[in-house]
Amino acid sequence: MSDTILEIEGLTKVYSGGVKALDSVDLEIKQGEIFALLGPNGAGKTTLIGAVCGLVRPTSGRIVAFGKDLATEWRGARARIGLVPQELSTDMFEPVKQAVAYSRGLFGLPPDDARIEEVLRSLNLWEKRDEKIMALSGGMKRRVLIAKAMAHEPDLLFLDEPTAGVDVELRKTMWAQIDAMRARGVTIILTTHYIEEAEEMADRVGIIRDGRILMVDDKSAMMARLGRTEAIIDLANPMTELPDAISRFPVSLESDGIQICYRGGDGTGKGKAEVADLTKALTGAGIDYVGIDIRDSSLEDIFVGLVERKEGEDA
Repeated sequence: MSDTILEIEGLTKVYSGGVKALDSVDLEIKQGEIFALLGPNGAGKTTLIGAVCGLVRPTSGRIVAFGKDLATEWRGARARIGLVPQELSTDMFEPVKQAVAYSRGLFGLPPDDARIEEVLRSLNLWEKRDEKIMALSGGMKRRVLIAKAMAHEPDLLFLDEPTAGVDVELRKTMWAQIDAMRARGVTIILTTHYIEEAEEMADRVGIIRDGRILMVDDKSAMMARLGRTEAIIDLANPMTELPDAISRFPVSLESDGIQICYRGGDGTGKGKAEVADLTKALTGAGIDYVGIDIRDSSLEDIFVGLVERKEGEDA
């Protein structure tokens, strides 16, 4: 049996006026994973989520969730999908517990006070259950959105910028809760501007730009394939040109000749080994240096490099 629970084929959305928000998107999501969808503003992330959740009508393409085509069998499939939207779209005058219970009822499920209490306690909202949503802090309001999405016990949960505008401490708490959801078997698709979170939490990463998927891969494989090592070597004395002894290395002379910059490797450790060989070559050529700073690419470095790459260049 396939472990794919969401399959998107050729998904395209063209808005009135000719704006193409999605351009033939293909994507498969596996059961039980955390999948991070990264892209700049306007890349199509929210439109893609809206298409799966029934908020956006696609122009063309096919969406299959839990083996059901959402164009013809949407009712049963969408009942298993939850959404935490980017915007705070809820009745601000409604008490917390009532709002969460109402969301459960929208999916045709019977009242279940025990389930509502479980959800609210898991998000540290139980003590706020009788307060009106408008009286809560921004972070607590966002927790209410997560509680509303979890009330009907979805198997697939979309989180659209779930920690936007949330302080660092609360963000860490919320990520712990998201990890706990995954441990219970919930499949999670998230978008985030905090790429370090995707780097820490996601199993796979997809990068979208201009409505097109640029790349989808396991996070570790992406880091290995596209990662690089950068080393800045501070020279004891400035140079006007690079010596032949280091011409075989991917280096450049920078900062008015007082630094040699190495950029190479492949994210597997090759870069650091090559930097070690570079320093030996410098010493052998009688070139003194007073400091060296080495860093490996982060997922954010890879993301920025991909989305800034011009049309027509190889990914």
